[in-house]
Amino acid sequence: MTTPAAPARRIPETVHRRRWAILGVLMLSLLIVVLDNSILNVAIKTISTPAPTGLGATQSEIEWAINSYTLVFAGLLFTAGLIGDRLGRKKVLLGGLIVFGVGSALAAESGSPGTLIAYRALMALGAAFVMPATLAVLMNVFEREEQPKAIGIWAGGVGLAIAIGPITGGALLDHFWWGSVFLINVPIVIVAVALMIWLVPDSRDPRPGRLDPVGVVLSVVGLVLLVYGIIKGGELADFKDAKVLATIAAGLVVLAGFVIFEKRSTHPSLDVTYFKNKVFSAAMSAIALVFFALMGVTFFSVFYTQSVRGYSPLQSGLLMLPLAAAQMIFAPRARLVVDRFGYKVTTTAGLILVAATLAVFGTFEKDTPIWFLEVVFFLMGTGMAHIMTPTSVVIMQALPREKAGSASALSNTFRQVGGALGIAVLGSVLATSYRTGIEDKLGLLPPGLRGTAGESIEATLGVAAKLGPQGNALVGPANDAFLHAMHVTALCGTGVAIIGAVVTALFLPGKPPERQEGKQEQELVAATD
Repeated sequence: MTTPAAPARRIPETVHRRRWAILGVLMLSLLIVVLDNSILNVAIKTISTPAPTGLGATQSEIEWAINSYTLVFAGLLFTAGLIGDRLGRKKVLLGGLIVFGVGSALAAESGSPGTLIAYRALMALGAAFVMPATLAVLMNVFEREEQPKAIGIWAGGVGLAIAIGPITGGALLDHFWWGSVFLINVPIVIVAVALMIWLVPDSRDPRPGRLDPVGVVLSVVGLVLLVYGIIKGGELADFKDAKVLATIAAGLVVLAGFVIFEKRSTHPSLDVTYFKNKVFSAAMSAIALVFFALMGVTFFSVFYTQSVRGYSPLQSGLLMLPLAAAQMIFAPRARLVVDRFGYKVTTTAGLILVAATLAVFGTFEKDTPIWFLEVVFFLMGTGMAHIMTPTSVVIMQALPREKAGSASALSNTFRQVGGALGIAVLGSVLATSYRTGIEDKLGLLPPGLRGTAGESIEATLGVAAKLGPQGNALVGPANDAFLHAMHVTALCGTGVAIIGAVVTALFLPGKPPERQEGKQEQELVAATD
């Protein structure tokens, strides 16, 4: 009976006793970061409508409203994790929450798509300091044998946010203006800050890494150029355009320079040596690829349910409930599947299931039974749950405990970069396919309206509404063009998920090895009350 005594030696008893309450506070902090994007999903159509209902944002501006958040978030995660290791994770969590709350209040009062994009970037600045710190604190208040269970519950918090976000956003949009989807973050931030001050202990790395400002700038600039080029190609429906190709090439060159710089740096924000471990690399790839596919699907499914099927924002949010419910149900239990079948089988099966559900999206029509969509969403959430939990455990346990901030930052960076590229690439595929399908139906419109009407289904329907009865002739072709574009986009996402399944099948391990606790394990950073 010597094993139960280990937690008392490694973690202060006062911290150990309240570890589950601490996990609850960390999940609340995580919830608002994830909640913001899931709320925004159902508001995309509203924000794209003309003022005063929305901001009249184009599809490319909507993509930037999403990606300004994800790119800043991803670009700063490494540095945020290091700052948390250096200054203390609790301090960084509190500061990040406050910045996120201020950004949310400002975003709610945005008067144009440009200001919304800017304030979303400010929100991301705060979120970048919240996300890695939550998982780093978790790793420092739970013993190793409890970490998989705690990580599973933490991952289930993502499912909870996905469930609450669309429903909350839809309810707000049914009763208030579009900015309410951001303003709702403010009271949650206030509660989270108060609970964190009261309950959460501080911890830090006694040997924190040095900051890497050059690496941060190179990574952000490279990603912005790459994503800008991809989105611009979709907006122009021409990926052969010289400016598009030049921007994409410049982004790839800067990102290559980033990797070279990090490899030679004595204090890299991204330690490329981690990726020599094939298991670690496979887990990171799986996270990036599944979020690439998922974010793209989430983007076009909102237009499918609201623009094509005619559901309200609240109804659209409720339709996504099975996706979140499945993650909430299965994410905390995925570790049991891993114990029985291993990381390889569990994660690969999850990716195959996600690929299958994406392929089914390629068959949806205007009159597809809505219950079938619900089943597909539930199965997609089930697959996601059996990907996120095992890969998170593999990544977090691959590094020493005091480097938990860096591991969390890496995991979330790949998740965000994968999601940003998914929105950019699949959003551009959607825009290009839609424009190609609708162009020959816009001949009766005045020349000045044809370009605007061809940008997205919402733009076409907006022009049709202004034309009155004459515009009704555009509704059917707009729906047909969008459905075809959605089918093409869904099949692209399917291919990405299949690539992820091949990677995990080749490189992830089988059943978890016997845990070896002892002298060779790195000493836990002391947590203070």
